[in-house]
Amino acid sequence: MNNSASLGVIVLVYLAILVLFVAAGWKIYSKAGQPGWAVLIPIYNLVVFLKIVGRPLWWIILCFIPFVNFVVCILLANDLSKKFGRGVGFTLGLIFLAPIFYLILAFGDSKYQG
Repeated sequence: MNNSASLGVIVLVYLAILVLFVAAGWKIYSKAGQPGWAVLIPIYNLVVFLKIVGRPLWWIILCFIPFVNFVVCILLANDLSKKFGRGVGFTLGLIFLAPIFYLILAFGDSKYQG
C-alpha cells in the first residue's frame, strides 16, 4: 500500500469515528430534551451542555482557563453521570475511557433524570 492510500484509509477511519461521536453527542443532547444539532455548534454546544448538567452559564469561562478546565471537565463528567442516574464508577469511565462510556450513555438504556 502506498502512502496516499494509507492516508486515505486513515482519513476514512477518522471520519467514521467522528460521525459516530457526533451521533452519540446528538443522542445524549436529545435524551436530555435539548436540540441534538447543538452538538455541532462550537461554544453553543458547551452552553447547552452546561444547561444539561445543571451548571450556571458563567462556568463557560472556567472551561477556557488552563489547568482549571481540567478540574471543571471532571466535575462536568460527574454531573453528567449523575443526571443520567449513574454513579462514581461511570464518572471514572467517562474520564478514563470516554469514547466507550459516551457511546454507552448515548445508545444504552440510560434515561435523563434532570
